[in-house]
Amino acid sequence: MHTIRAAEAPHFELPGVGFAGLAAPSRGSVGLCTWLLTVEPGRDPGEPHTIDQDEVFMVVSGTIRFGPAADSQVDPDVASGELGPGDAAVIPAGEPIQIVNTGTEPAKVYVAIRSGFVAKAADGSLIGTPPWAR
Repeated sequence: MHTIRAAEAPHFELPGVGFAGLAAPSRGSVGLCTWLLTVEPGRDPGEPHTIDQDEVFMVVSGTIRFGPAADSQVDPDVASGELGPGDAAVIPAGEPIQIVNTGTEPAKVYVAIRSGFVAKAADGSLIGTPPWAR
């Protein structure tokens, strides 16, 4: 058994988003990656990205939705509905992902995906596997 204590989990930051790495190949899990995602209110997701594996999001606190920001020029009907505590979403491989915090507090979301996944930017350029999932 490999234990990852919250206080010892590696932390990574992108603008408006924090990642606490949990299960990953470097932390004892060969086939599965998990992390705790913290999404700040008002975060502008910018361009979507895609992943080559199904990705599961489980909301612990706050509210999120998948799709363009409210002030985006993209049709808001393409976005999924709002998700709150206890809700989950499965984003199929290859589907664009944009996470928007629709609330006033940080949203906490557990994420699970098979290890070895690869991400791509909206323009198709390779992002690769992020450090919280290695």
